[in-house]
Amino acid sequence: MAAPPRVAVIGAGAAGLATLKALADAGVPAVAFETADTVGGLWVYGSPGSPAYRTLHLNTSKGRTQFADHPMPAHWPDYPDHTRIAGYLTDYADRFGLRDAVRLRHTVERVTRAADGGWTVHATGPDGPVHLDVEAVVVANGHNRVPKRPDPYPGDCAAEQLHSHDYRGPEQLAGRRVLVVGGGNSAMDIAVDASYAATRTLLSLRRGVWVVPKYLLGRPSDTLNGALARRLPWRLRQRVSQTMLTATVGPPARYGLPAPAHGFLQDHPTLSDGLLSRLTHGDIQARPGIARFAGTKVEFTDGRADEVDLVVWCTGYRVEIPFLDADLLGDGADRLPLYRHVFHLDAPGLAFVGLMQSTGAAFPLVEAQARLVAARLAGTWAPPDRARQAAACRAELRAATTRWGQRRPHMRVDFDAYLTELERELAAGRRRTEVRP
Repeated sequence: MAAPPRVAVIGAGAAGLATLKALADAGVPAVAFETADTVGGLWVYGSPGSPAYRTLHLNTSKGRTQFADHPMPAHWPDYPDHTRIAGYLTDYADRFGLRDAVRLRHTVERVTRAADGGWTVHATGPDGPVHLDVEAVVVANGHNRVPKRPDPYPGDCAAEQLHSHDYRGPEQLAGRRVLVVGGGNSAMDIAVDASYAATRTLLSLRRGVWVVPKYLLGRPSDTLNGALARRLPWRLRQRVSQTMLTATVGPPARYGLPAPAHGFLQDHPTLSDGLLSRLTHGDIQARPGIARFAGTKVEFTDGRADEVDLVVWCTGYRVEIPFLDADLLGDGADRLPLYRHVFHLDAPGLAFVGLMQSTGAAFPLVEAQARLVAARLAGTWAPPDRARQAAACRAELRAATTRWGQRRPHMRVDFDAYLTELERELAAGRRRTEVRP
């Protein structure tokens, strides 16, 4: 008989599967709970709760996105679509024999601490309630599930309203006067879709963003920054990258977009090949922030007004972990201090994989986080004492606030620097286990 699980993993998307794989490699038995009826998480188009839309593609190149131990096929395009990525995650689960450890259609309702220091996971599955006692819990269910809607604007909006979480394809935009609100990757994708399907497309940005084409100098643009990251600190990388971007595509103001208040590399990158072209052709028209609504009319902060039929809010997500008690989350899940963005400071059996916002792809980072978790649970890695962990969290927060301001600094990581940090941490923690009695 298989050993009973010592660890419960919540979620079977990229983060959950990487965690199961790392735990299996370390000889730590685990089980994962997944709400959907298949593995793959948000990349499974049409799966309940998935925000994937039909035109969704990677916005980081495959070489910078793939797991280290499961390369993407060489013949794939540089930026695969959601169907390929969902299949890639399925293949990952099959290749490493992870499916037997996943309980599909099981929704975790609550996770509680047990008197013996362990944890109890309370879930609901096809056959009713499930209660599982384990030594540790790894939260790996992502944070793009609860749409964040904007605070109400003055006036009344008579146009239909849709959050990007509920967008599935251009047919929802066809023949309509569409206003897309937001500056992230989903906003750019949806605005480009609308520019082909809608009768008119407006894009409203309250603050400026750096829009990066997917190719620079004939190469995927994130590979250039990765090459610089191995040689230069981020401040110098910022100057080089910003100069290159301005020289090749021009400043955002050239396209009617607001000028960014922050420098390049100080926010999540917004990548789009189509947006700048559609703006220059007039198929998308840029607008500043919204001032007020008046029926189907939208008034903007520069005094212009337009009639719209549909407003698509691309305003992101709230970070919520409803199955954890509030005392474990402090000031909120997006403000939770975690050692190396993984380990809870006051609950040693609680870890998080994927609770971060990276300047690059997520897959390599959750893979590295998962290896750290597995090493700890296997006893081959140990963290420093709590005081040093807390000090490290404070130092990281200061650095993140300097770079990213108040835009979720607790969650921000620099892709390349963080990967390097986790490699060093794994080595340092192994040395700590050797000196402890």
